[in-house]
Amino acid sequence: MMNKFFTGLVKFVDGEFTITTKRKAKPARRHTDHHEPTFKERFTQWHDEKGPAFFKAAYGIASIVICLTMITILLITASFLPEYGNPDNPVNNEVSERYIEKGLEETGSVNIVSGMILDYRAFDTLGESHVLFTASAAVMLLMKKEKRGKEQTDRFSPKRDIIVKTVAQIIIPFLLVYGVYLMLNGHLSPGGGFSAGAVMGAALILFSSAFGYKKIKTVFTEKFIKIVTLASLLFYAGIKCYSFYTGANHIPTGIPLGQPGAILSSGLILPLNIAVGLVVTCTMYSFYSLFSKGEI
Repeated sequence: MMNKFFTGLVKFVDGEFTITTKRKAKPARRHTDHHEPTFKERFTQWHDEKGPAFFKAAYGIASIVICLTMITILLITASFLPEYGNPDNPVNNEVSERYIEKGLEETGSVNIVSGMILDYRAFDTLGESHVLFTASAAVMLLMKKEKRGKEQTDRFSPKRDIIVKTVAQIIIPFLLVYGVYLMLNGHLSPGGGFSAGAVMGAALILFSSAFGYKKIKTVFTEKFIKIVTLASLLFYAGIKCYSFYTGANHIPTGIPLGQPGAILSSGLILPLNIAVGLVVTCTMYSFYSLFSKGEI
């Protein structure tokens, strides 16, 4: 008996077989039809059945609450503004007084607005240009369609007729010339990069609507728009950082202001107007192209 036990123990240690013991089988549990669902199961069922309607209603209520809150804040803020026409109102504070009295002398720009946004507040304008670039990049990420094959169809182009094409042929050159005029003349008269970009962007949109995407893509490709936008923003940032550094350290910039009223005057305002105009033009056309057919 002992030899059999030790022989079995040696085999167990060597891994040849396992020791098993006989256990009394437990009676099987009686299965009932009633099953108490868990919290996870109840939440999943509620989410599948009533979740979409609940979140839709909650989204609408949250939108209304946010809008009403913003309206209330704006109305309260507006109530603290000075009364219109009150003779005691501050007509000019120190900042605007500096713009008006010293603007022509310090910036060389006949247009006070251009001197303000592209000289005194040039970094603010740089931020606005980057907002346009960021918005264009976000729209491109969300709406750009994947290219299928090498051939690009023009089936997303709007229907064109002889009237639209004829009118576009007459109007587009004038729009482009007027946009360039606004961009180059913004420091001398009302205009500037933003308004010039809007006019030239409208001209490109009209060309695309009249003649189709294939023709405009011979020049305004996605790569071309990216290069122009990036180069304009980098030029703007670099030239204003240089100007800010020299001005903050009382170092002459070496860029003459020129004769006020001449086309080549006002220092950096003219090239900055060009940079802003190119960014706005590319952004406007990019928005139209992405929203209409999902590609540039």
